[in-house]
Amino acid sequence: MNWFEVKVKYQKIDEQGKEKKISEPYLVDAVSFTEAESRIYEELKPYLGEEFNILNIKRANYSDLFFYDSGDRWFKCKVVFVTLDEEKGVEKKTSNYMLVQATDIDEALSNLTESMKDCTVDYSVQSVQETPIMDVFPYFKDDNGTEDIAGLTPVSDLEPNKEFDSEV
Repeated sequence: MNWFEVKVKYQKIDEQGKEKKISEPYLVDAVSFTEAESRIYEELKPYLGEEFNILNIKRANYSDLFFYDSGDRWFKCKVVFVTLDEEKGVEKKTSNYMLVQATDIDEALSNLTESMKDCTVDYSVQSVQETPIMDVFPYFKDDNGTEDIAGLTPVSDLEPNKEFDSEV
């Protein structure tokens, strides 16, 4: 998976009835910057119409995401895995960042621990911090089990090219 953080700007009417410009980051699973831009328009159009602009798209460095329906916020967790290099006899530490959905930091840590319970490698949680990410749009397969990529047809659904096949 390739995660992209997409910053979107739009106008919102606040509680006092005044228009206010809002900038919010979203996370999108995509194969390229172009697809991330296309997907964010597709995902946000039902909620914001076409009245929003993309300010920035950057790669996000998350090795795993853990979804929990009870959570309404996203927390970035730094997890350090410890492995032993048997040839050199030294410990090797590798840092990974994971995103966990929760309502607060304590729940985020609990959800992370639950998600990592089957991990066979020693690890430690170095930090847990709330992110400004508003929503996450993962890549899903449709009801038929085929990949849901806008405008693309899976190779398995294409008819064979008889002209090409006869040349081989």
